[in-house]
Amino acid sequence: MNYTRAITPKYKGRYQAHPIGYWQAEFNIAKEFGFSYIEFILDYNDYEKNPLMSKKGIQEIHALIALTGVKVKSICADYFMEAPLHSVHQKKSEKVLKKLLQNAKQLNVVDIVIPCVDQSTLKNKKEYNMLVASVKRALPLAQKYGININFETDLNPQNFKKLLEKFDSKHIKVNYDIGNSAALGYDPKEEFKAYGEYISDVHIKDRVLDGGSVKLGTGNAAFTKVFKLLKKYNFRGNINMQAAKGEHYLEDLILLQEQKEFISKYIKKYL
Repeated sequence: MNYTRAITPKYKGRYQAHPIGYWQAEFNIAKEFGFSYIEFILDYNDYEKNPLMSKKGIQEIHALIALTGVKVKSICADYFMEAPLHSVHQKKSEKVLKKLLQNAKQLNVVDIVIPCVDQSTLKNKKEYNMLVASVKRALPLAQKYGININFETDLNPQNFKKLLEKFDSKHIKVNYDIGNSAALGYDPKEEFKAYGEYISDVHIKDRVLDGGSVKLGTGNAAFTKVFKLLKKYNFRGNINMQAAKGEHYLEDLILLQEQKEFISKYIKKYL
């Protein structure tokens, strides 16, 4: 199992962010908690300082992998939340995506998640077409390196499938966020029927309907139903905890252990 959120103290008080200056500690903490992988985050703010974006940074990540055995299999590219490919940032964002693909290859990354939710939601046909065009331009590089581009969207199941069908590539995949789907009120059976075979990466989260993240098992996420469907569709991809965090660091670590135990039961039973 992977862990996405920073398991070091919050960076600038943010819920999910790459902790510049002390990100290295995450590898040792992840090892202590029994995580095999870290899903790296690429933020928009100070993205140039992210180790994913430099040769020196990639070398440092390699050294930490060798030291701890904790690998990097996926990247949550939150950069594209603030600078969507389907916006005025398109040209620069395409360059960032291509560089990210090139550097991710050196780490043997499998999945790069492109979020199209919240401030990067697809609002109209123009943005939809811009996103498709941008990803098609980056797709040859993803195919060359064997990296999946995973969409995370708030589209309903039918429209999400239509987006996926715009591409003729086995490297266009889906990031399925259990909590986000619950908050949107989507039926997992309908989602999996539409695009279950595309799911390559799962975010473990719980949310209330039309609300925010809560402790796993206390919201509207249908964990049993989802894991039965993952088994049915022979899911073998990355599972990343993006679960709720505590207000204080000690509380956060206790909550992390509790939520890891909660979800591990589902993984053991169904996968």
